[in-house]
Amino acid sequence: MDMLTAGSPAPDFELTDQHGTPVRLSGLRGRKVLLVFFPFAFTGVCQAELHDLHGFGDTVVLAVSVDSMFAQRAWADREGWDLTLLSDFWPHGQVARLYGVFDEVKGVASRGTFVIDAEGVVRWTVATAIGQPRDVADYRKVLSEL
Repeated sequence: MDMLTAGSPAPDFELTDQHGTPVRLSGLRGRKVLLVFFPFAFTGVCQAELHDLHGFGDTVVLAVSVDSMFAQRAWADREGWDLTLLSDFWPHGQVARLYGVFDEVKGVASRGTFVIDAEGVVRWTVATAIGQPRDVADYRKVLSEL
């Protein structure tokens, strides 16, 4: 499946956050959402990226990986994050597949990013290689223009 493109409706989903609380994308209508898929918790590039995902004002930041909610909770607690980390653990990678960012060979989400407007439409996307960090300045620019 190809990565979702700008102008597409954002597929709805419900995943559990690192505290065991269900989060449904459609429940965030009326707010901008920065949806960030990342390969694994406790990895260098992912950790550096997530450190930069604070301070987006009225934008809801959702970070998704195939890690269990328990691993995400341990990671968030260790780092002192208040980010919403969502577990796409089971069915394994189901939401990453919906967005076209699941790497079937490696069994992880690739570095796919989606800016979703208040009406639930994808307005901007970017894919980055697994070992390469994303540019957070790009997110800020796109979000400020919405």
